[in-house]
Amino acid sequence: MTMDAKEMLKAEARRLGFSHLGITALDPTPHASAYLGWLEQGWHASMAYLSAPRAVEHRLNPQQVFPPARSLIVVTAAYPPPSTPNQAESQPGYGLVAAYARGVDYHTLLPPQLRRLVQWIQNEIDPRAQAAVYTDTGPILERDYASRAGLGWIGKNTCLINPQAGSYLLLAEIFLSTLLEPDEPFEKDLCGTCRRCIEACPTGCISEARLLDSRRCISYLTIENKGEIPIELRPLIGSHVFGCDICQQVCPWNQKIKTAPKTPLFQSDPALSELELAATLRLSPQEFNRRYRQTPLQRAKRRGLLRNAAVVAGNQRAEAALPVLINLLEEEFEPLVRAHAAWALGQFNNRAGRVALEKALKTESDPTILAEIRSALDSH
Repeated sequence: MTMDAKEMLKAEARRLGFSHLGITALDPTPHASAYLGWLEQGWHASMAYLSAPRAVEHRLNPQQVFPPARSLIVVTAAYPPPSTPNQAESQPGYGLVAAYARGVDYHTLLPPQLRRLVQWIQNEIDPRAQAAVYTDTGPILERDYASRAGLGWIGKNTCLINPQAGSYLLLAEIFLSTLLEPDEPFEKDLCGTCRRCIEACPTGCISEARLLDSRRCISYLTIENKGEIPIELRPLIGSHVFGCDICQQVCPWNQKIKTAPKTPLFQSDPALSELELAATLRLSPQEFNRRYRQTPLQRAKRRGLLRNAAVVAGNQRAEAALPVLINLLEEEFEPLVRAHAAWALGQFNNRAGRVALEKALKTESDPTILAEIRSALDSH
């Protein structure tokens, strides 16, 4: 592959909306042992797919992911950062949504563009090229390969950081049967002595070894976690109703980003930056599916989003949400939502909440929810 062809490939990637493209080999990465240690500590929480034997083997030996592959192309797709740097709290009565989730789901947006890039390779470089594309969907240690493809370094916040674009980046890969000349790896660590991300994390989930304890991460707790949010972590979630950007917002490399990336791929919907808690807690299954069908918020499912909204309402003592929480405790069919509504009512510490909890104590039969109700009453 000539230098001109590589530059044309990168130009085509930019035309398709990707911010950067790098090429690397499929050799095992040097951080494989750190990944295994992370799994051994149980820091992947309930995400059992990460520790499945076949998935682990593929991450350690990427050639097995797509055997014909001889090269790995890694692309980044930039998304608009939060409009207010360092903002960790929403306006009263609203919950924050992570920046990447304020639009159409990237799992929908990126694959067609990856396939178009493959088509360009077949037309311009190798008509017999075979490829497999992944967008956060395959067993790949993608941050390692992105760094090895020259796209940035893995920061203390565990995100890939590009010196020009920061870390508001999504990653995607093309396993390609054509042998391409690899790019030089990014070998500098530009975090230096900065520890802002580690110190700013409300739950303390970022270790000094640049490993993230998912069990304490707000993004995990509000998205991937399908069960109860541990009681001791609920106050630390603050106003985050879906995901969290704090460790990126405080990063100096992101504070240099003045404007949203100019890309046709991501268009933020202002209505998704903050969710009104009372309205969210009123969502029926049909309304939830209609409103969030093509957005990342659907991943939490209705019961997860209402669980999160109840916690945020309790943290804020959001008065507009109080009657809705009372109604949820009485009428909601999802036990997970009723349990967190009970906890939230306990945070209000007022007569209306106490009356609702005492009433529910007489009628509720679910032992988990009864325990939540008793705990909430004890907090009054």
